[in-house]
Formats: sequence, structure tokens, C-alpha cells
Amino acid sequence: MRRRLTPSSTAAVTVASLVLAMVILVPGVDTTALREAGAAMVAAPGWVVLALAAFGAAFGVRALLWHRVLPDLPVPQALAGIHLALGANHVLPLRLGEPLRVVSVVRRTDTSFEAATASTVTLRAADILAIAGLGVAAGPALFSRLLGVWGWALLAVVAAVGVAGLVWLHRVAGRRDRVRLPGPVVALGSMLAWALEAVLVWCSARFVGIELTGQEAVLVTTVAVGAQTVAIAPSGLGTYEAASAAAYAALGHDAGVGFAAALTAHALKTAYSLVAGGVAVFVPAPGLLGRVRLPRTTPDEPLGRADRPTRRDAEAPVVLFLPAHDEEATVADVVRRAPATVAGHPVHVLVVDDGSTDATAARARAAGAEVLSLPENRGLGAAVREGLRAAVDRDAVAVAFCDADGEYAPEELDVLVAPLLAGEADYVVGSRFGGTITSMRPHRRVGNVALTRLLSFVARRPLSDGQSGYRALSGAAAADAEVIHDFNYAQVLTLDLLAKGWRYAEVPITYGFRTQGRSFVRPGAYLRAVTPAVWREVQSSTT
Repeated sequence: MRRRLTPSSTAAVTVASLVLAMVILVPGVDTTALREAGAAMVAAPGWVVLALAAFGAAFGVRALLWHRVLPDLPVPQALAGIHLALGANHVLPLRLGEPLRVVSVVRRTDTSFEAATASTVTLRAADILAIAGLGVAAGPALFSRLLGVWGWALLAVVAAVGVAGLVWLHRVAGRRDRVRLPGPVVALGSMLAWALEAVLVWCSARFVGIELTGQEAVLVTTVAVGAQTVAIAPSGLGTYEAASAAAYAALGHDAGVGFAAALTAHALKTAYSLVAGGVAVFVPAPGLLGRVRLPRTTPDEPLGRADRPTRRDAEAPVVLFLPAHDEEATVADVVRRAPATVAGHPVHVLVVDDGSTDATAARARAAGAEVLSLPENRGLGAAVREGLRAAVDRDAVAVAFCDADGEYAPEELDVLVAPLLAGEADYVVGSRFGGTITSMRPHRRVGNVALTRLLSFVARRPLSDGQSGYRALSGAAAADAEVIHDFNYAQVLTLDLLAKGWRYAEVPITYGFRTQGRSFVRPGAYLRAVTPAVWREVQSSTT
């Protein structure tokens, strides 16, 4: 049976590896040198800026190399993917952040998973081999001694992985993605990136009073980064410092001071990585999490308006449907209160019985409504979807719906559909906060206001009541409307119609909290169901 690395086990490995790293770190720390490093950075912030700029430039070079291999991969997105992996590796153990670079470019660009993975494997292998080449060039005997037999064995494995990645990349070429196989430019670019990272090591050594040559800074960098290849703790904490201290000692410097230099360098790298990785979640657009708002522009003319013109003749009905689940105490009264006509159009009342286990259907029929019964309780969103479909089938001039629990006044149907019949809007929401609220519990008022403001942000327009249960649509908008989940409809219906370009309006209505039955809305369950649906709706919105 295969075992997966669960979040809890990942957290356990993280904590255990960090504890082990601290056991390694604490005895070797020269606190005096560390304090001097801090004072030096405060006194000379320009050197800190130089160190971080060089470190950032190294990843800019790597993004350019990735773009060179995959010409259709934008450089900003390549850089974002690299930064995401870098930031995650400073939080997760076992270098588990590496897959994020693939996830990022696949989700945010048209790059295929195969091309992203093959190019990542190839370039990461080239990166490790490049740093080994720099190490040999900077100090062949010292680098070889510090690397050891196992280190060379690991490099052999990396080389084999690189060859496999190159073969894979060759097979990917021409299938869907444009691919340019790595060559001397990639090799030299990878070396340049590590040389830029060595600038940060050189600056960090200066902060603790160690004067390194450029060649020595490169050597320390290659040894420290090479050790991180098999790091267990997040960001190779402990491994990086131990390898760096060994390199400093081999160069004739005090190991304790070298340890402080390594800690300083590691702190600067970690700060950069966490900030850059956090920014890369959202920038450039689209972010890793996808859109969080509707597009700034919407279609000038919804397709539905041309495909299904709204009827205007007097015989065309206004359909008022009531989603209902176990509402036997109130449904008949709501049906009887509905007007017989609106602006000369007959009103057809339809009750969508969502798998009720009481007498809801029977009492609705007795009150004069048509009943559409669902065999089982599917949820309010599903009931609204069925009601819209049924109204469109009846060729309605306007479609309205409200709850069957008596919270909304069916007598106000004319107010709701007036903008539709006048041709001023396609989708109308009855606003409780723009009208009169006779009763609403305080916690529900706060929740409604908060969710409405959030929906306004996502929709990019002012809304006064995002959760209202009294709404109306033109026949064409109803035919074009989509409710993508069964639990509820409120937010996703609004976002769907706004993204498609349907004209929106609000009218004031009266509202009174139910006196019979119990609302299905529970804050925790509501947010768990609605939030993912809103995210999916925004991702699928037209651009």
C-alpha cells in the first residue's frame, strides 16, 4: 500500500528537521561575530542592497534560461515559478517546494505539464552540474576534498537525471510546445547565476570581518549549495551552515566566524526567498490562485440576447417560482399573495419542491400553483437551476423567484420586474438594505453586509445586497444563466451574469425574517460550500 506524505507528516518532518538543525547550529555560533555582522549591515545598508540585488539577479538569469528553452514561456511567469519554488523550499522540508515551479507555469500559462516538467528537470540538473564545474574551477583539490566520494556519487546521479531530462525534453519538442534544447548558453548562464549568488556570500563574509577573494566566495558558494542538494530541513538549515563553516576553515579562516558568515548569508537568502515567493503567488497576473475578481471588461452584447429575444406580447407570462423544501407552513400563503397579472402579463406561479418530506407540494397545488417536484433534496442552487429552466421552457417574458418561507413579499413582483419589462435591465436584485427591513437578526445583518462587500470587490461594482432571495431575470438572461453548484445560487448567479455582460439593476424591497421553519444557512457550512464555487465562477468568467 502506498503511503502519501500528508500535511501532518510534512509538518512533523519540518519540526524534527528544524530541531536537529538547531542542535547542529547552536554550539558552533560565534555570537560576537554574529552581533558584528548585524551592526555592519545596519551601518552599511548599501552592501545589503548589493547582496540582495545580486542574489535576485541570479534568479532573473535562470528565468531567462528557462524562457530560452521554452520560448513561449513568458519570462515574468518563469521568474514567478522559480521564486515560488525558492520560497516554498525555505518553508518545507526535503526540498518539496521544487514542484511548485511546474505547477505555477502550468496553471498560469499555456505551457504543458510535460514540457514544464522536462525542462525543469533538465535545467535543475544543469544548475547542479554548473556549480560543480565552478567549484572545480575555483579550487579543484579543496572542492574535491570537501565534496568527498559520496558527493561525487551524487553528482553522477544528477548527471544521469540531466541526461534523462534532456532526452525527455527532446521527445516533448514539437508535440505542443516550442522547445529549444539547452546548449552552451544555458551552461554559461547557469554558471553566471551561481557567480551572482557568490556576491551575497562575499558581502556576508565582509560583515563578519572575513575578506574573501572572488574565487574564494565562489568556492564557499559551491560547497554550501552542493550540500543543500540533499538537505532535509527547510532551506537546508544546518546543512548550509555546516558546509560553509567547513569551507571557511579549509580556506584558513576561523570556523566560528565562518559559521556566523554562513548564518548571515542564509538569513539574507531566506528573507529574499520568503518575500519574493509571497509576491510570486499573485504577481504577475494571473496569480497562482487564479483570478480573484471578474475581468475589468465584459462583452458589449451578451450572446444570449441575440440568440433568444425576449417576448413582448401581452400573452407572454411572468413566471414567479418558489424554491421550497419542507415549507408546508408558509408556501400556500406565499402562492396566494402573488398577483394575478403584472403590467398586463399573466403571472404563472411555480413551486419547485426540492425533495420535501412534508405536505409542501400538496398545499402549493391547493393554493393554485403548478408544482415541479424533485425526487430528492438537492439544494437551493439546484432548485433555482430547475426553476429557471422551467420558466424558459414556458417562454416567459420575465422570470422571478423568491423564497417560499414568507420572508419576501410576492406582492412586490411588479417592482422587481419593472426594469426588465421597460428594457432597462436584464437582471434585477431586490435589495433589502435599499428598502425596508422589518426584522433581521444582528449576526445575519453583519454577515450579509460583509459578504456583500466582498462580492462587490469580486464583481468590480457596487452592490447593496449580494444575498437577497428575491430576484428577476429577462427571458434571455434566464436562458443564459448558469448556477454551477447545488448548495446555493446567490453569488455565482450574479457573477455569471455580470461576466457575460447582462445589465444589472437593484430595486428596494421589504423584508421580514421567517416566523416558521428554520433557515438552511449555517455560517461555516455556507462559506465552505460557497467560497470554492465563487472561485470557480471567477476562473471561468469571460475575458
